[in-house]
Amino acid sequence: MTHYMELLMTNQPWNLIIYMAIPVILAETIAISELYLLFTGKDTGTVKTLSKVSGIIVGWYFLGIFINLLFTAVIPLTTSNGWRGIADVIAVGFYLLGLIPLFGIALLDMNLLYSSASQRERNKLHAIFVGVFLVVAHIAMIFGMADPNMFLAEGDMKHMPGMSHP
Repeated sequence: MTHYMELLMTNQPWNLIIYMAIPVILAETIAISELYLLFTGKDTGTVKTLSKVSGIIVGWYFLGIFINLLFTAVIPLTTSNGWRGIADVIAVGFYLLGLIPLFGIALLDMNLLYSSASQRERNKLHAIFVGVFLVVAHIAMIFGMADPNMFLAEGDMKHMPGMSHP
């Protein structure tokens, strides 16, 4: 099992809520809001406010997750050679890459990024960040559910901790 999946399965249901449900629900709120705003042509109102508040919250929230996992998982696993294979590294790495688009959304919504651009240009960048987050999150989920040793050649299995060569 990858460390990504182990993290989500440990301390049920709290880790699943903290590391998956909260960020994904907020990101999906933003994505659905983006579609609504695109189709209605509105740049103000309750849905825009909901999207903006969700964007600021998820960006800062995920920054906290990133910092926490960097120091409690990534650095210790790297220094102790504790990764379980390339799929494990990809899953955790892509999960943490979610910080870039999510924090970008927060900075946009706080007018700290691209503030001199037109609203249309800011909306485009906002939508791009949402799309990038969806891609990296899905890559993390796919590799997180994979066997962490799936990319190892049979002869390499004997070098992995806890693995024996048949």
